[in-house]
Amino acid sequence: MSTEQEIRSEIETLRQQIPETQALYREACVLLFFRHGITPTANKLYQYVRKGSMSAPAEALARFWDDLREKSRVRIEHPDLPETLKAAAGELVGGLWAQAQAAARADLALFRAEADDKVVAAERARDESAQDCERVQRQLDEARENAGRELAEARAATRAAAECSLQLERELVAERAASEALGRQLAEAARQRAALENSLADARRDFAGELDKSRQALQRSEERHEAAEKRALLEIERERGNAARLQKELARLRQDALDAAEAQRVEAARLHDELAALRQRLGVSQGSLAEMRVHNEALSTQLQSLRTLAGEREMKNTLLQRELEQARHEAEVAGQALAELRTRFAARSGERGLRRRALAVPPKE
Repeated sequence: MSTEQEIRSEIETLRQQIPETQALYREACVLLFFRHGITPTANKLYQYVRKGSMSAPAEALARFWDDLREKSRVRIEHPDLPETLKAAAGELVGGLWAQAQAAARADLALFRAEADDKVVAAERARDESAQDCERVQRQLDEARENAGRELAEARAATRAAAECSLQLERELVAERAASEALGRQLAEAARQRAALENSLADARRDFAGELDKSRQALQRSEERHEAAEKRALLEIERERGNAARLQKELARLRQDALDAAEAQRVEAARLHDELAALRQRLGVSQGSLAEMRVHNEALSTQLQSLRTLAGEREMKNTLLQRELEQARHEAEVAGQALAELRTRFAARSGERGLRRRALAVPPKE
């Protein structure tokens, strides 16, 4: 009896010689039944040929048995054959035909049931995947809209505070002649502020470099972990938490800007009363510089946290990572812009406070 490998080799030869699918299945039926003595079934035919739809082998098998029955009937009804031989041959062919038909129907029913189950499972998985993608997209869109809206509100509050500051500067133009004594101190404060801004710029450049390295490492990790869908889903949950934290931070910064604007308006009302105590308020300006240093340390801590977060994001999925990286980039830009506005606003407030207090210095006798 021929081996499985020989059968597959012969069918592969038929595949090269016969391009038509039904003809190929019929020849495979002839090969199995007459050459190798194997009763062909739809399942066996599809396993050997692997061509066409799942109903093609069943149709070809039905035609094969019809042809075989017709040919057998012609031979059995030949007038030259004895009656006993005709009866025996008819019974044999009838039995084979009944068995073949039963096997073909059973295989076809099983084959169709398996195909239907696979189709239903594939459609269910496709629908679930589409729903998950739509849900994630909606959440990302909402996070972007909230961040943009809160950033616009913070910018409006900052512009209002800037307009108020400009008004105060116009009111103090006539009194700037008395501030020459504090010029050196203001220049020193400006140099310290420039140094802090340079340090902050260096920290930002370092963060950008570290972020580029993290992105490159993330790309290499994505090539090694293309099938890490579960980890990507967990990362989505973490990103949702990060988005919520960013929204809270934006709300806090907006409130800080509003509080600073309100404090500045109160300070303008009390400006004339506080001019006499300028020397005592010099310590307040030094405290502001100390707060700037503390804020710079806080930025360094935040940079370290972001580096750690970038290291944890090395296991993201290819498609989901691009979307999450875009959302994270937008949120980071918004956070950096608000942080920069807050730093500039605090620096300008400290500088204006020094200028106002300089006006309270009594003239030297």
